[in-house]
Amino acid sequence: MEWPYAGVPADVIAEFTGHRVAALPFFAPETVTTDHGGPYKNHDLVEAEREIGCRILPARVLRQTDKYAVERQFLTIQTMLFENLLGFTGGDVADRGADPERDASLTLAQAEHVIATWIVRIWQNRKLGEYAPSWAPGEDHSPNTLFAASMEQGGFDLDFPEPSFYYKVLRKHHVKIHPRRGVKILGLWYHHPVFDEPRFQQPSARGGKHAGKWVVRSDRRDRRQVFFQDPTDHETWHILRWRGLPPEGEIPAFSDKTADALLTRVRANKIRIHSESELLEHLLGILGSVTPVDQWPSQAKRKAGKKQRVAQAREITRAQAAAADRPAAPAIAGELAPAEMPAAWAEHARTIDHAVDADRRRRREEALADVKPVAPAALHEALNRRPMFRLPPPDGSKAATTVQEDGA
Repeated sequence: MEWPYAGVPADVIAEFTGHRVAALPFFAPETVTTDHGGPYKNHDLVEAEREIGCRILPARVLRQTDKYAVERQFLTIQTMLFENLLGFTGGDVADRGADPERDASLTLAQAEHVIATWIVRIWQNRKLGEYAPSWAPGEDHSPNTLFAASMEQGGFDLDFPEPSFYYKVLRKHHVKIHPRRGVKILGLWYHHPVFDEPRFQQPSARGGKHAGKWVVRSDRRDRRQVFFQDPTDHETWHILRWRGLPPEGEIPAFSDKTADALLTRVRANKIRIHSESELLEHLLGILGSVTPVDQWPSQAKRKAGKKQRVAQAREITRAQAAAADRPAAPAIAGELAPAEMPAAWAEHARTIDHAVDADRRRRREEALADVKPVAPAALHEALNRRPMFRLPPPDGSKAATTVQEDGA
């Protein structure tokens, strides 16, 4: 499925990317046309588009013609791909099978791979027919050939995002650095040894609305860590771990929704938290309170409902996407990168069990740290403390009864 780029040898593309590239062109969009849906207007997407340098063009309300190419593509994918898949529901109940939910067997990752393969292998090489360009009558053209022709006219520019691009499009937080505690992001404290340096013991040189504050970025899909750009070289990114994480081992990733549930439980029960490590016990209780769906009985599955199953699947999928988006290697040599999220439900449950056991072991060791073990007394010392032939009185008094050896 490799596609020959116009005017650029395939070896050059492979050298830039480090692997052979399928028919997905490298270019940055200049304009993005969207409708008024919430996902297209959220701050993360707008910040990513601003960082890329593209313009945002909102479509008019109830004007599908403003984004006709996208609407037509949806219909094409439905008629040429989705109708041929098992479990297809369609827009009319008359088109559905007897039990489409039982026939559905594709996960989210598999469905994405199927759609991408169809685009690369079938749609990009499909003859356009009456939709062929007017400047080439009688010629057979496909989206790939039209893209090659446009590259021959206007040139081709390889545009690869830098590894730090992931950090630049994350959500911003303007906060103050507290001595020995770090920064507080959405109710949780994060710290890094770099904050102990004298240069961070004073306010930032930033002015304006957020004068004197530092910028910290967070990924709403994984709240185990946040990211801080070093103001000295503007290239190094420090990973700030949540202060409640154990020093050894990892816990499963948790999103903004789980963090809000954790803080809500603490406030509702009026729990006094003296350190961030005490929140870990309550967090593991929330993560471990829900058994993976594949381990539920069939009756429990029906009672749980679709909403709970979807919410739990979305939690793991977001963590996997966050781990895939992060750069492969940390910016600082020797700095540990965040652990990736396990893919399977059973592995997710096993990770939670290990984290719960490790937290209990850590709290037990801390509770017994000041208790000095006392060695048991030797056998002869125990015998010398009380005579062997002295019996306690039956009434429990302190009087002693002497046993005579002559039998009298």
